[in-house]
Amino acid sequence: MTSRRLRVFKRWMTSQGIQCSDALQFTDTPDNGISVKALCDLREGDVVANVPKLACLTVKTTSASSIIEEVGLGGYLGLSVALMYERSLGENSNWAGYLQLLPDEECVPLLWSLQDVDQFLCGTELHRTVKEDKTLMYEDWKENILPLMMSAPLMFSPEFFGVEQYFSARSLISSRSFDIDDFHGFGMVPLADLFNHKTNAEDVHFTLVSSDVESDDITSQLNDVHPYDDESKCWNSPVDKVGSDSLVNEVNNADDTDSNSSDLRDDPTTLEMIMVKNVKAGNEVFNTYGSLGNAALLHRYGFAEANNPYDIVNIDLELVIDWCSSLFSRRYSKARVSLWRKLEYYGCDNENIEYFEITYDGEPQTELLILLYIMLLSEDAFNHFDLTISVSGNFSGVMLYQMGKSIWIEDSKIRKDVLLTKDVRKALVSLADMREALYGSNHLEEDLETLSGIQDNRKLYHSLMLRVSERTILKKLRSYAAVAGQLSTSERRSSLRKNT
Repeated sequence: MTSRRLRVFKRWMTSQGIQCSDALQFTDTPDNGISVKALCDLREGDVVANVPKLACLTVKTTSASSIIEEVGLGGYLGLSVALMYERSLGENSNWAGYLQLLPDEECVPLLWSLQDVDQFLCGTELHRTVKEDKTLMYEDWKENILPLMMSAPLMFSPEFFGVEQYFSARSLISSRSFDIDDFHGFGMVPLADLFNHKTNAEDVHFTLVSSDVESDDITSQLNDVHPYDDESKCWNSPVDKVGSDSLVNEVNNADDTDSNSSDLRDDPTTLEMIMVKNVKAGNEVFNTYGSLGNAALLHRYGFAEANNPYDIVNIDLELVIDWCSSLFSRRYSKARVSLWRKLEYYGCDNENIEYFEITYDGEPQTELLILLYIMLLSEDAFNHFDLTISVSGNFSGVMLYQMGKSIWIEDSKIRKDVLLTKDVRKALVSLADMREALYGSNHLEEDLETLSGIQDNRKLYHSLMLRVSERTILKKLRSYAAVAGQLSTSERRSSLRKNT
């Protein structure tokens, strides 16, 4: 039997012109969520829903649009104000039928207490990130939302715009918003946010389709909630506050509001939901939030997956320097890193923290292997390498040493196997041990045993799933180093010759 909240939502969809196929069944889940199942066989290419842009909650469609633009808020801040404002209107909101379906908040680490963050995320990729998020978002609220409450307490009451309500709104936006277009920016897309995620198992795809022009050029894909930057390995957050040049006075705002209203009325574009594979009757229909590792999934959506092929572990450059300094000296480490920099090598960078990635299969980033190789060169070899670079000015490649001979290999021809000397392999194992020590004194096997016995503690389950995934990758890194050691000297020489 369909629950009352789903019946209210379906009536609201009809009133907003949202068209949804009768082949889709919405079902309440035990955790107060929603799942979407196929009532009959669905085939690739079937259009199962259309959502008009006006039905989406954005900074342009909210009844607080003019206020948001007047104070110059954009990105997460602007949409947060829009969401909190519509919630404050209750049944008078144009999105009341949609908002009543949403939870008060999502169980993402941002909303966890500091005690829970320390307990559940210690050692993981998220521990430091979540603490920084909490600090930054509180500052956002204090600098931007609090002044609104003070200037118009009747319109922006603490009951709906307090710091807890702001964090709750941010959790919903983080897990449910979609990039729509250049005019709307990103916003809440009713119906589209009900489909659950499954990595590499996308059944339905969301696109923007214009009813005026039949062309693939005007179709914009919407599946990734916010694009994930493969280079910086972080989530691309929209700008929270527009620049001062974008701020306008009250008179101009009135003109802009008229212009925006016209754009909204005349916009022929809708969100179209299309099946991208066949789904049998009775099966759940999944969307994908992108190719994200468990740290990203837990950070944004509040869950982690077992055997996630996009999972990674980061080893900070500072940890590598600490390891090197423990064997030699800080001055020694600094000189080796300096030569590595001369060759124009860098790790990944996120918020001024440089790190190296270890893939799901336990394979280290090439830049890390090059750095370890340089750090472990003999003093004579290092001085020769440094002098050669200084004299020749050749910054593209690595000088390899074997059997008393030096060979220069260009950057494009460097293969990992020639860098995996006995000392480099030992260094990888040491780094894996140092990285794993951050999780505490228990072992991976203990975590696995605890994970198998968890029934209803969502925080513990998904944070433990993240830790188990990361520690499993570190275990694979040790295996990677061991397998690399099985390469015979003759095979290594042969590999070296192929690269020259």
